[in-house]
Amino acid sequence: MFKRKITRQIYVGKIAIGGGAEISVQSMTNTKTTDTEATVAQIKALVEAGCDIVRLAVPDMSAAKNLGNIIKAVEVPLIADIHFDYKLAIEAIHQGIAALRLNPGNIGGAAHVKSVVAEAKAAKIPIRIGVNAGSLSRKLLEKYGGVTAEALVESALEHVAILEAEDFYDIKISLKAHDVPLTLAAYRLMSEKVDYPLHLGITEAGTVNTGVIKSAVGIGALLAEGIGDTVRISLTGDPVVEVKVANEILKSLGLKNYGATLIACPTCGRTRIKSRKKISNC
Repeated sequence: MFKRKITRQIYVGKIAIGGGAEISVQSMTNTKTTDTEATVAQIKALVEAGCDIVRLAVPDMSAAKNLGNIIKAVEVPLIADIHFDYKLAIEAIHQGIAALRLNPGNIGGAAHVKSVVAEAKAAKIPIRIGVNAGSLSRKLLEKYGGVTAEALVESALEHVAILEAEDFYDIKISLKAHDVPLTLAAYRLMSEKVDYPLHLGITEAGTVNTGVIKSAVGIGALLAEGIGDTVRISLTGDPVVEVKVANEILKSLGLKNYGATLIACPTCGRTRIKSRKKISNC
C-alpha cells in the first residue's frame, strides 16, 4: 500500500473524503438535470458500476429547482456544479444538495460569496474549488507567461482565501488540465501548500482510448505518490465507463477491491490452439 498524505477530512453526504478515508470515485451525469427520469436512471447506472458520488450540471434555475426531485429518488450523495450565478448555488442548497462545486471568484463578488458560504455553513455542506487550465484569469496568465502549475495553484489559493475569509474550511480542491505533466506538477505543488483534500482528474481528456491512457498515467502517478482523496475520470461518452476506469486504476494500485482480476497470457509464437481451448507454454 502506498503511503498517503493525510489531509483534513470532509463529508459529502455519508462519504468521507480525506483524513485517510478510502479514495472515493466520482462521475457526472450528461443528462438534462431537468429530466428527472433520465437523470435518476443514469445515476443508478453509475452507482451500479461503483460510483460513490455523482455531480450534476446546474446551468439555470429550472435545473436547480429540480434537484430535490432527483435527490429524493436516489441514495448516493449529489454535487451541484455551479458557474457564474450564486442564486443557483443557494437554490441547490435549499433543495438538499450534498455539496457544491464552484469558483468563488466567478459568482458575482464578495457579497454573493458571503451569501453562498452562509447557506453552506448552515446546511453543513462542503464546497469544491475547481480550477481549470482554461479558466485562469488574464492577470495570472500574464504574470506566469501562460498556463503553468504555479498559475493554477495561485488561482486555487485565491479562491481558498475568499472562503477562509468567511471562516469556511469545509473545502476540497481540484486543479485540472488536459496536459498530464502540467496537472502532475500542479497537484504536487498544491499538496505541499495545503492540507485540504484533493480531487484528482485530467480534464478534457478526450475520447475513451486517449482519455483512459491520459487519466491512468496522470491520476495513477499522483495516487502512487500518496496524493489524492477522490477521483473523477473525464471521458467523452457514457459516464459509466468513467466509473469503471477509475475503479480499475484504484484496483491496479492496490487501493481498492473491485471485481475479479483477470490474468491472461498476451500470446506469442509459442501459443497453440486446439479447438476452442488455448494452450500456452509461456
